Amino acid sequence: MDNILATTKWQVLASKALNGELLTREEGLSILDADDEEVLQIMDAAFTVRRHFYGKKVKLNMIINAKSGLCPEDCGYCSQSIVSTAPVRKYTMLDKETLLAGAREAVARKAGTYCIVAAGRGPTEKELNQVVDAVQEIRATLPLKICACLGILKDDQAKRLAEAGVHRYNHNLNTSKANYPSITTTHTYDQRVETVEKVKTYGMSPCSGVIVGMGETNQEIVEMAFALRELGADSIPINFLNAIPGTPQEHAGRTSSMKALKVLALFRLICPSKEIRVAGGREVNLRTLQPLSLYAANSLFVGDYLTTAGQEVSADHQIIEDLGFEIELNAL
Repeated sequence: MDNILATTKWQVLASKALNGELLTREEGLSILDADDEEVLQIMDAAFTVRRHFYGKKVKLNMIINAKSGLCPEDCGYCSQSIVSTAPVRKYTMLDKETLLAGAREAVARKAGTYCIVAAGRGPTEKELNQVVDAVQEIRATLPLKICACLGILKDDQAKRLAEAGVHRYNHNLNTSKANYPSITTTHTYDQRVETVEKVKTYGMSPCSGVIVGMGETNQEIVEMAFALRELGADSIPINFLNAIPGTPQEHAGRTSSMKALKVLALFRLICPSKEIRVAGGREVNLRTLQPLSLYAANSLFVGDYLTTAGQEVSADHQIIEDLGFEIELNAL
């Protein structure tokens, strides 16, 4: 009887989401606080919503680390920040040919979206010119959507990226507003929100997500989901902290696989029609339960991340095939 009641409870939340009703914060919190024995029922509810909007299609994204290290910001989770002692490669903005080669590799990996990511507070004029030149050629020669992630933007920079053909701009909120000062002090949560609002103004699709596992409470994870819904993020990457030695967050524990699945289900039910992407840290946090994540998420990164390794691309393709899902190309 208890299991029947639990199933009914989570499917009621799925029905609310499908009917356009916003879950309450209490209902959101109940997902994260649920017993691990209820995870399959929660994922079934999340899949009800995911299937309605996306069927069994999976969107693949590939990142290129276009500029590594050399960042003046003090983000505590990042191996490229000024406070990090992690031994990462450091180099200035990649030239156009290297960015084009990365785009061709994205096509080979069956990715529909190519993500050009650069460490730093925001792009210099020279860096922006390099990205714009590469984007224009990629748009002219390859069947890819392009996402840029270059930090805080000025109005003219956002305008130029949009005019060059950037489809989407990523700027993650990362954590809750209350928790933000404990993670980063060189810029504010509000500045991140302002950048996301700015890219919307210039017609780029807003991409903004979170990193789970940085000391936030379950209530704060719920607040993150509500904040991204209110912000209108079209694509929401859910990262799970991969604690890197040499960063202030190096001693943070991993998020349990069961907790990670609940988080993904939460975001699906709070933001039902949006692209939910299982992103950085999935390999070390979800471990062998990675396939289950796609019952809530409809998108993932293939290949390596910025300074950490992902799993083999063939393994991700195999997961999708074994689930009976299919890769969706050229879609945001």
